[in-house]
Amino acid sequence: MRSAILVLAASMLAVPAFAKSTPPVVVHLKTSHGEDAGTATFKQSKDKLVIKLELKNLPVGDHAVHIHQKPACDAPDFKTAGGHFNPDGKKHGTLNPLGHHNGDLPQNITIGEQHTGSATFKVDYLSLDPNSPNSILANGGTSIMVHEKADDMMTDPTGNAGNRIACGVISAPGQ
Repeated sequence: MRSAILVLAASMLAVPAFAKSTPPVVVHLKTSHGEDAGTATFKQSKDKLVIKLELKNLPVGDHAVHIHQKPACDAPDFKTAGGHFNPDGKKHGTLNPLGHHNGDLPQNITIGEQHTGSATFKVDYLSLDPNSPNSILANGGTSIMVHEKADDMMTDPTGNAGNRIACGVISAPGQ
């Protein structure tokens, strides 16, 4: 009986408390003209952050999506969001042999003929845990950005992704 209790207690400790208690964070994105550009939902799993995008009202084609360092999305150019979230001080691009920004996501999103698109990313280098050095909620939050072009996944500092066309502030619920 005692060993069963110890096994149960150990298994409960194996999952970080924040993964069980952190509700999903839903972010509403806007275009530079103030139109609704859809949502990004961030959900912490045991060892990955799942990011689900449901985008609309964007130009047809492939677009880069990045996490930027500041929780600000002032139109029309969204420059207030700063550069890519990069607490580890790396170079740009998931194909970069020296490592990549934490704000670099592993693929582009395709917007179809109806001006909509969806994608899901699962990454182990971002977190909703405010105590993690890779937390997108720490220090007031960050932002999620859609760019006008695809990310080439290599060129520093932005992957030749072009202008910023949609943005949403990522912050803890209630902030």
